[in-house]
Amino acid sequence: MRKQVFPALCLVFFAATSAFAGEALKLATTTSTYETGLLDYILPPFQEKYGVEVHIISVGTGKAIKLAENGDVDLILVHAKEAEEKLVKDGCGKARRGIMYNNFVILGPGGDPARVSKSKDVKDALRNIARMKHVFVSRGDDSGTDKKEKSLWRKAGLEPCGGWYLETGQGMSATLRIADEKNAYVMLDRATYLFNKDKIRLSPLTQDNDRDLFNPYGVIAVNPEKNPHVKYKSAVALIEWLVSPECQGMIDTYRVNGKQLFFADAIE
Repeated sequence: MRKQVFPALCLVFFAATSAFAGEALKLATTTSTYETGLLDYILPPFQEKYGVEVHIISVGTGKAIKLAENGDVDLILVHAKEAEEKLVKDGCGKARRGIMYNNFVILGPGGDPARVSKSKDVKDALRNIARMKHVFVSRGDDSGTDKKEKSLWRKAGLEPCGGWYLETGQGMSATLRIADEKNAYVMLDRATYLFNKDKIRLSPLTQDNDRDLFNPYGVIAVNPEKNPHVKYKSAVALIEWLVSPECQGMIDTYRVNGKQLFFADAIE
């Protein structure tokens, strides 16, 4: 992300922000928040106000949590609530805050051979895919999307394996491209789908109101008691910006091709 200029507007403004001016925060986040351009939209006002550069590390949620555990970043913005809460419980993170949500969706080929669109819910859809043994492409990288997908297979009472179930070990964009090339089924968050929909042939087949596909995003500062070198105060300042009415409004108004990608949800 490009460096933002810190304007010294007045002595009061400078006094309020000089404690952070010139700092560089390390934020580990998911590919969905980075690749869709959301962070380029909502971070500049914070950077300009506080004179802080935010260095973004775009990785899967599992990797982001590992970086937090090791103290290699100052905060994380991810989407695997159970793993996030464990990070806090283990003392590596401080107080998860909800930021926003969207939903996951299963994409599939024209003709929908596994009849996913006719399924009563996502668990039924996965059972149909497994029964038909139609190719399903998985990230297999311990990302938030991968964690969610694996949990849904378990809820469906299945452990997918065999030639029809392909794990790429890659990020969402690469996995989506492979799925599209193979005319396969794939699960991803709706924001990433909307950002890429004009580049692929696959179509969304699951229902938006399926609660099992709910996808909340949370932000957590790394605990300075375990990693004293982290920039905790400026990380908290960034979190307060993300949950502020101004930033929450920006999240709700962010559009790609006229479509809302994320929905603000900053609740305690």
